[in-house]
Amino acid sequence: MAYTLLVSLLIPIVGFPFVYLAGKKSSKAAALSVTMLTLLDLALVLTTVPTVFSHVRYEEVYSWIPVLNSSFMLFVDGISLSMVIMTLIIVLAAVIYSINYMEGKKNLPTYYALITLLTFGLVGVFIASNLLLFYFFWELMIVPAYFILGNWGYKDSYRAAFKFFIYTHAGAVFIILGIGGIYMLTGNLDMTQAATSLMSANVGYLKWILLALTAGFAVKMAVVPLHSWLPDAYSAPAPMSALLSGVLTSAGAYAVVRISLGIVLPAVVANNATFATDFLFGLSIFGVISAFFGSFLALRETDIKRVMAYSSISHMGYILFGFSLFPTQIAIDGTVLQILTHGISKGLFFLTGGALTTLLATRNMHEMGGLAGKIPSTATTSITAALSLAGTPPFACFISEVLIFVGAFQMVMTPGVGTFYMVTTSLMLITTVLSLAYSLRFITNVFFGEPKMQKTKVVKVPQFMQLAMVLLAIMVILVGIYPAFFLNLIGTVHL
Repeated sequence: MAYTLLVSLLIPIVGFPFVYLAGKKSSKAAALSVTMLTLLDLALVLTTVPTVFSHVRYEEVYSWIPVLNSSFMLFVDGISLSMVIMTLIIVLAAVIYSINYMEGKKNLPTYYALITLLTFGLVGVFIASNLLLFYFFWELMIVPAYFILGNWGYKDSYRAAFKFFIYTHAGAVFIILGIGGIYMLTGNLDMTQAATSLMSANVGYLKWILLALTAGFAVKMAVVPLHSWLPDAYSAPAPMSALLSGVLTSAGAYAVVRISLGIVLPAVVANNATFATDFLFGLSIFGVISAFFGSFLALRETDIKRVMAYSSISHMGYILFGFSLFPTQIAIDGTVLQILTHGISKGLFFLTGGALTTLLATRNMHEMGGLAGKIPSTATTSITAALSLAGTPPFACFISEVLIFVGAFQMVMTPGVGTFYMVTTSLMLITTVLSLAYSLRFITNVFFGEPKMQKTKVVKVPQFMQLAMVLLAIMVILVGIYPAFFLNLIGTVHL
């Protein structure tokens, strides 16, 4: 038996105390330790790519809780492997960026150790096949996120951290109820076996399980009206904001496609097609509302971190709308790709925002201006992120949004639902204009026009911060130009 996934899961948790001890020597030693652990983890999971490309789900099964008929099962398929790769790349960039950004701050050994623990939770969420194990990792990743936000965030950081914790933990209550419902109906906690068993389950319970799970995951996605924790949570340090926006919200989206759509919805379709259609219509409506809400608030905000936060809400709306197009395969492929492209682009956006606030000691874009010539590298990477999030070619989010809308146009041509999707698709097309508007507003106010400030806090962005931003910018461009690698991975999975 190969132990690839088990070892990749154990690397961050075994490395957790060593990172802390290295940090006692120097913060840079702790950062380099996390960097090496993350690179090792990434190299290990990449060895499963050939297996997944051959349309084989890579699995490892270990004995765990026999009384619950529950195995410690880990797996990767095209979707989960793509998520793990994106997660480790963003963690890598965040840690490299932290070397300069967090320099001189208190308790840095604890900071880097918490990032390692957060990585353990995130990787676990994406590779757990057992629903109880998935829930364990889901809850675990909240803990280091809470302490990072509280200890190293900006003003009222513990208030924002507490709000984040309460919202996400309240959502987790619905998730455990949904998982309990699945076990009650099937006697099984394995995702694949539960999906098969649910096809003959009690119809009345199924719809409540679907609603409970989706509501719980939607809290982590921060879709309207479950979004209010998100703008405050982005008072976190820039590297943590990149992880919050790039990975934690993406974890919520992954859970919807993996569990709500992949396990429960097919059984609902088979037993109660009318409710399934109404459920998808609901996803589409909330997707449109989130996209408009996030875009409008991003257009009126002057705090660059809150602009980025509301942009995340808007893009989660795109993803929710894409989910509503189930089971159109091109739309689901595009939506999963959108989770990845948004994660990388938004991670880059927050890192560049952190660089700007470090330089200028302000988050108000109206106090900036004319920075393109002064910090060309940061300007280039920031504009790359903003244009990608606006869906501009040839950057990463362009192709994923195109695929979502191709799927939407297919639904428009489908008898019975075409009229409804004609309305929601038209509204989503309008939000693409709004996305471009707030992105161009950000670019214009920050990098062009007359400088509003004569002096900056530092002469240039430190080298490790620049390296991290360039790393993610390269990813944004590569995925935009050549999305085939991730699309082929995702295409091996058919929900």
